[in-house]
Amino acid sequence: MANPLSPPILTEQPSFPFSRPTTPGLLDHRQVGFVGLGNIGYAMAKNLAQNGPNNVSNLQPPKVWNRTISKSEKLVQQVGKDKASIAGSLEEIALECDIIIVNLANDDVVRSVYSRFAEALKSAPPTKKKIFVETSTIYPSLAGDLDKLICSFPHTHLITCPVLGSAVVADKSQLTLIMSGDYPSKKEVANLLVPSVGRKALDLGGDLEKALTYKLMANSMVLGTMEILAEALTFADKSGIGGERVLDLVKDFFPAPSMINYAERMAHEKFDGNTGFAIDGGIKDATHIRRLSAKYNCPMPAIDVAHQHLITARAIHLKEKNEGKDVASTLDWSGIIAGTRAGAGLDGFDRNKDATVVEI
Repeated sequence: MANPLSPPILTEQPSFPFSRPTTPGLLDHRQVGFVGLGNIGYAMAKNLAQNGPNNVSNLQPPKVWNRTISKSEKLVQQVGKDKASIAGSLEEIALECDIIIVNLANDDVVRSVYSRFAEALKSAPPTKKKIFVETSTIYPSLAGDLDKLICSFPHTHLITCPVLGSAVVADKSQLTLIMSGDYPSKKEVANLLVPSVGRKALDLGGDLEKALTYKLMANSMVLGTMEILAEALTFADKSGIGGERVLDLVKDFFPAPSMINYAERMAHEKFDGNTGFAIDGGIKDATHIRRLSAKYNCPMPAIDVAHQHLITARAIHLKEKNEGKDVASTLDWSGIIAGTRAGAGLDGFDRNKDATVVEI
């Protein structure tokens, strides 16, 4: 019998659950393509270009593609033309690249891009291994549709690999990669991306939906935390305590970097989504989470409330934007606090407009 006073034995997922190649060669002469240069995607592509695997002598500079070409041009200028190049089209990515990493905003855009990949591959079916790496946060069942679309061609594989971490975390190559799908393909991609892009890989097995479900579960925790922070900050303002006291409380008793980051954004009204995560993405994720919770008969009332507050915040932001007010062009999802503030009878985004009223 174990000694009840002994410390518990912790079993931790290895930071790299795949074997490293014993000799160079796994990724030699492979051409990587990267599609989608949003805040996270840009950081991933930049770090891959600058910090590719040390054990690969002949990995080709990645080809990047983005709907807005200026982002591709910015990346190539930043890393150098010897480190990355701009693909002329999605079709070029599909036909000329061996590992194709996709990071896009929503399900519709992902589906559209893969349809173009498939049309390109019809004209020239692959003659060697080609891996599609889906890193976007999408509804899990979409992975099956993409798999049918892409893997009907010879030598092609799809893995899901959503990432955990903010844009700041991504910039520091500290993302966590969540991987599902074909094992050899996961191993090859993990050796490519860790540590150049991420600090850790989690292997969730062969079911493509598992990694995507895990990512949404993780996002539910972030979103639920933001909802609690927004409610606490609003309560503090209404009761006359003040939001700065809540920020101090978070730093002292809940010093997780993400909690401090979102508490500071809310307390200091830093709602620019161009440096964070756009609220449209937050509403999309909340919608997916609620759909999954219904599928599994697993109520998540905090997410239901957060979803309503995100929509309220977006509506307030759009109204102020249409009125010509000086607001961020894209609202960060920490703007959820506008929903809780509006529900409490306060101005959504400007605390200075509200005289502190202690209600008894």
